Amino acid sequence: MFNAIYLTQQDKKTIAELKQLDEAQLPAGDVDVNVEYSTVNFKDALAICRSGVVRNWPMIPGIDLAGTVSSSRDPDWKAGDRVVVTGWGLGEQHWGGLTQKARLSRDWLLALPEGYSTRDAMVIATAGFTAALSVMALQKHGLKPGDGEVLVTGSAGGVGSIAVALLAGLGYEVVASTGRTSESDYLRFIGAAKIIDRAELSAAGGKALQTERWSGVVDTVGSHTLANACAQTKWNGAVAACGLAQGADFPSTVMPFILRAVCLYGINSIFVPNEIRARAWEMIAKNIDRARLEQMTVEIGLGEVIAYAPSVLEGKVRGRTVVNVNR
Repeated sequence: MFNAIYLTQQDKKTIAELKQLDEAQLPAGDVDVNVEYSTVNFKDALAICRSGVVRNWPMIPGIDLAGTVSSSRDPDWKAGDRVVVTGWGLGEQHWGGLTQKARLSRDWLLALPEGYSTRDAMVIATAGFTAALSVMALQKHGLKPGDGEVLVTGSAGGVGSIAVALLAGLGYEVVASTGRTSESDYLRFIGAAKIIDRAELSAAGGKALQTERWSGVVDTVGSHTLANACAQTKWNGAVAACGLAQGADFPSTVMPFILRAVCLYGINSIFVPNEIRARAWEMIAKNIDRARLEQMTVEIGLGEVIAYAPSVLEGKVRGRTVVNVNR
């Protein structure tokens, strides 16, 4: 028997409960994992509090997990291997990481990167991986330290916090946009050179072309914030869009793209080959100080997740939330 956050649906409403399950209830898969740590991301909170994210019922939410292989039907994995899994439809299409036991496809597993504990891996997880992919997109575009200010929106959130720390660790001048200016000391500690209020970017009705400021942007917010960030991006600059905290709409025009040659990169962290995942993890390990990671981390137990999830949706949570599934 094992404990898990278990989601069912009644009258189109999500029912979330901490439930004890039997291993016979686990879905088909190649590898069984004793989960040690998971996370609570925005998407996990949506799954727990609403019904739009989940594709199959019942569901165990959690897009991330890290733990130890307990048994394997695949020759590439053996009992005792330490692994991390992010994305691949976990918590949406397949039972996810907010559980003490998981049964997974062999292709989803990545060996725990050298030097990481399972807890360390969940401090990074999908949020850090998404941030790293965003930074890699800017680098691929040709953005270099010294080219000018790089904007990070939603900077006090999970993806934003790691993006700030990673860009700073790589030598970029980071400007952090946040609606929580009370977090200014925290943002400076993790690497922001400047902090601006999100109100400077979030209003509707901004001009299609605005004063050029940003050499690059990592946007976790979407909607009017993304539109204004694009309108303020310099000639031949790049914007990596990876979130929709403000909204899924994009009320913009083609002007920044055809008159300033701005490039907009879409970031998807769910279905990414493992060789790219490994590169992203290595980048984070080399360029973010562990003290900065720990400063942005809160740890809760599995039994606290359901009550905690609304705070994530309301934007009240700073940085990363790690879940110790065994408490």
